Amino acid sequence: MPSILFVCLGNICRSPLAEAALRAEAERLRLDLIVDSAGTGDWHAGEPPDPRAQATARRHGVEISRLRARQVTQADFRRFTHVVALDHDNLENLRRLAPADATAELSLLLDHVPGREGQAVTDPYFGDDAGFEVTWAEVTAAARGLVERLPRQG
Repeated sequence: MPSILFVCLGNICRSPLAEAALRAEAERLRLDLIVDSAGTGDWHAGEPPDPRAQATARRHGVEISRLRARQVTQADFRRFTHVVALDHDNLENLRRLAPADATAELSLLLDHVPGREGQAVTDPYFGDDAGFEVTWAEVTAAARGLVERLPRQG
């Protein structure tokens, strides 16, 4: 079964929204996926997503208040089939953190959106609520593109 881990810096804004968007898309398409999110940093470990991220997800029919931030581990590179970074810095950090026996495919999230390859998902943390809507639109488009690339169960 495909398993996807989304990774941003603190795991309280972008990666929980990406997790929520992919869960919603998988549910819509009736796909069985394992989906999680993590951060390369540990300073928010155990915290729920940013209240603005929660409000944005809720406006789109997805509840993320029960999620808790965690830091990516070396085991994640074997546990998940795909480890997906939300920006270039985190992708580079993931490449450095990956153990020699890593089996996960690493990618940048917007590489799964035609015409957005090589771009980073907007980081809304230091902005206003509107930035979270931009991020939601980006992760939703990427979730749709990502499921198209995943092997189908049959």
